[in-house]
Amino acid sequence: MGVNNLLGRYLLIQGVAFIVSELIIRKVKESDLDRCFKIETSAYAGDEAATKEKILTRIQTYPEGFIVIENKEEVVGFINSGATHQIELSNEEFKELVGHDPQGEYIVIMSVVVHPKYQGQNMANKLLCSFINTMNKLGKNEIYLICQTELIPMYAKHGFIHIGESDSSHGGLSWHEMSLSL
Repeated sequence: MGVNNLLGRYLLIQGVAFIVSELIIRKVKESDLDRCFKIETSAYAGDEAATKEKILTRIQTYPEGFIVIENKEEVVGFINSGATHQIELSNEEFKELVGHDPQGEYIVIMSVVVHPKYQGQNMANKLLCSFINTMNKLGKNEIYLICQTELIPMYAKHGFIHIGESDSSHGGLSWHEMSLSL
């Protein structure tokens, strides 16, 4: 009676069918570049968005730290990062993975981004849960990021601690530093 069965796009629970969202979270592929760039530039303002070249560098250099979420039609969001042995969140060169070491115990997130069409649908939270789990499995010690004031509560829900205001002026904006111990 209480058995759950996944039936294609439907979940049958005690005789009642529910539509199941078909979302996949996976490691980035180089073929995702154009879509990731489109998402980055549509969700971030001006200088805040990474260039296509920076995104390509991140895909090629550290695919283990770059995940995408896709529905059955397209990639709708992603997280990318780099690994390091030293944390300096205001270091703009690190956004190009200068100083990146895949064996580094610290992870620095550079983008958590969802296409505006899909924002407000819990995509960023799903991405963060998967990303944190992946970094845990890779044996990383801590995850760091900088974010805008309005995003502090979202990251706090995932266990990130507010460190304080950042020295970064990336994109001409003010930022806050946060960290999560794994």
